Amino acid sequence: MHYRAIFISDLHLGTPGCQAHALLDFLRENESDYMYLIGDIVDGWQLRRKWYWPQAHNDVIQKLLRMARKGCHVVYIPGNHDEFARHFVEHHFGGIEVLKEATHTTASGQTLLLIHGDFFDAVVQYAKWLAYVGDYLYELILNLNRYFNHLRAKMGLPYWSLSAFLKHKVKQAVGFINDFEVAVAREAKHRGYQGVVCGHIHHAEIRTIEGVLYCNDGDWVESRTALVEHMDGRLEIIYWDQLVEPANELTPATT
Repeated sequence: MHYRAIFISDLHLGTPGCQAHALLDFLRENESDYMYLIGDIVDGWQLRRKWYWPQAHNDVIQKLLRMARKGCHVVYIPGNHDEFARHFVEHHFGGIEVLKEATHTTASGQTLLLIHGDFFDAVVQYAKWLAYVGDYLYELILNLNRYFNHLRAKMGLPYWSLSAFLKHKVKQAVGFINDFEVAVAREAKHRGYQGVVCGHIHHAEIRTIEGVLYCNDGDWVESRTALVEHMDGRLEIIYWDQLVEPANELTPATT
């Protein structure tokens, strides 16, 4: 499938939780004129604790570099887990442009602010030690999730995300997600954008907030999702394994 633009984030290469093989399948079967990597592509936090880098993670990097060489405009916006890459903003590596943030204009003329989103997470900004603790606990949940889904697979049952379930059931987590989405949308509106695309919270979503189109492309640790722009400007969330729920779709207003 050929799209005008593909937006992905939160790959967390360098961790056992990264769904690199599924991501490679997605990248091999889908092409685009623009590819936006919206943060947490490489997980520097976990690599500092323990080195983990299998061949499939190399293959993902090589695939992205090949896309850039073949004419796809690839933009990399670092997040908090790959904040080391923020030292290389305004540089190019193998044809991939590194930016702090970016602007994308859809085929229908809608201007979108592209940011990772960690600057709107108070824990990351003001209590980084707590963010590290949360990251450790999240990794623990993912490890439990892998064993649990290994048993489900033997029983012929589909993949099920424990952490996604907990996020939706715990009131505080649901409140955090909503507050995050509203804060990001308001920032985009304040800066004159009609929409925003972000990542960070691993929760794929397309919805309108206070007149602003909010889009989160999800992650490639649990949900295996990407945001895509069709050639006519339609934005859609692709659930690659099609096991979570039907994709959200929304047609942007023509300006």
